Amino acid sequence: MAILAALYGLVVYLFFLATFVYAIGFVGNLPLLPKTIDSGAAAPLAETLAVNLGLLGLFAVQHSVMARRGFKRWWTKVIPESVERSTYVLAATAALALLLWQWRPIAEPVLWSVSDPVARFALHGVFWLGWGVLLISTFLINHFELFGLRQVWAHLRGQALPTPTFHTPLFYRYVRHPIYLGFVLAFWATPQMSAGHLLFAAACTGYILIGIWFEERDLIAQFGERYRLYRKQVGMLVPKLGARDRQGPARP
Repeated sequence: MAILAALYGLVVYLFFLATFVYAIGFVGNLPLLPKTIDSGAAAPLAETLAVNLGLLGLFAVQHSVMARRGFKRWWTKVIPESVERSTYVLAATAALALLLWQWRPIAEPVLWSVSDPVARFALHGVFWLGWGVLLISTFLINHFELFGLRQVWAHLRGQALPTPTFHTPLFYRYVRHPIYLGFVLAFWATPQMSAGHLLFAAACTGYILIGIWFEERDLIAQFGERYRLYRKQVGMLVPKLGARDRQGPARP
């Protein structure tokens, strides 16, 4: 069973990785992709809004509910604890893949279109900076545990995972949620903001803010007064001036 769990975790991780890489190109309207946020067959506006909001809502509900500590306690009575995180990643990736597949573009109106080469280069730079901050942040807290591989590997070796510690490596010294900051930068930094892209960016940003509220409740329950102090000292998504080195959570 441990070998099967390890293979399951690996397959799920590869599925996530492929979907995540495609999502970068989807949001950035990169060429050669069969479908991006602004490409694909058009549909009536009412149908487009219903489908897109439904897809965004499905992802948000799945992502939020399955991430909660109470759900995890119940869920691990149904499935082995070693594959709980991988199963969460599988469900989240499936919801994301469905969104990328079924998303309907809304080309008009265009809220802004930047033609200046320097400005376009700067916006593309912020776009890639966002994804870079996001990726680095996952490794700062433990990338492979975040996506379930560490859990199945420990189970395969018959080892227990260490208790999460409270620390703030690099970006976490200045913002509490650099992963979410990376998403926000990547979603909004575009030289051409179509109505469809705006819907996607605004809905995802709103979900991020709601998700942070729920996530920080769990972190306070886990770390207590230490996290409350950290929250007072460190900005949520924007660094506070005069921030000093401090201890913070091992996982966002």
